[in-house]
Amino acid sequence: MRIGFIGLGIMGKPMAMNLMKAGFTLTVYNRTATKCEPLVDAGAAAVSSPRKVAECSDAIITVVSDSPDFEAVLFGEDGVWYGLKEDQIVIDMSSISPAATQRQAARLRDRKVEMLDAPVTGGEKGAIEGTLTIMVGGKREIFDRCLPIFQAMGKTIEYAGQSGSGQKTKLVNQILCAQHIVAMSEGLRFARLSGLDMETTLKVVSGGAAGSWMLSNLAPRILQNDFAPGFTIKLQQKDLRLVREASQDMRGTYPATELAYELFTEAVANGLGELGTQGLIKLFKDEDGTA
Repeated sequence: MRIGFIGLGIMGKPMAMNLMKAGFTLTVYNRTATKCEPLVDAGAAAVSSPRKVAECSDAIITVVSDSPDFEAVLFGEDGVWYGLKEDQIVIDMSSISPAATQRQAARLRDRKVEMLDAPVTGGEKGAIEGTLTIMVGGKREIFDRCLPIFQAMGKTIEYAGQSGSGQKTKLVNQILCAQHIVAMSEGLRFARLSGLDMETTLKVVSGGAAGSWMLSNLAPRILQNDFAPGFTIKLQQKDLRLVREASQDMRGTYPATELAYELFTEAVANGLGELGTQGLIKLFKDEDGTA
């Protein structure tokens, strides 16, 4: 199967690399063309538009930032739409609005093109190691057909249900991630202000009921003053915005999610958006200016 890959950022580049390692033939496109160079050096073909990706691919994978970006890649000038043929598959591995996903899938189906929404979790490390968790919405038979593609990029691959279900599952994931990050930030700050040894405290709490992926993977980076992104604050804030939009049609309130959204929004407003999500702790400055 010939794969087209659009979006070679922090996540997309290693995901595309793993597809090549698995033996797939790749055609790639990125808005910043220089980001294609490592893939071209590894044997991929680079083209100048999403349309040209579609023209020479059986399945087109997109990894972009937000719903408007996905729509532009599909339907903008020289977009994927203009190069599609019947029986192709569009696989969106971005994190975007479930409602937008369902609209775009219906529009593509009118063209006799199927779409899967297949967002991922696991961060840059998971993308590099090919151990991502992938949650997939769309027709089951299309999921089964594309399973070898997902297996080249991920370790835990689950069919979530009809179109939009992958994105809804990802929003559940992001609700939990955001709240874990807030809790981690507050816990580490409390430990420091209490005068505790940070390494010892982290070892103790990570091994008990308070343990989490965030504590095991991001807290050590905070202690090392490492705020490089595996996933950025601005993208986490975007995902929480998507949660708020999706929850408007649901019953009940989500007060902890609202608090997390406010904190991540404040972090973006304070110029922290490009930091890894562990950088949220920098919001909490003490009188001596220490974060």
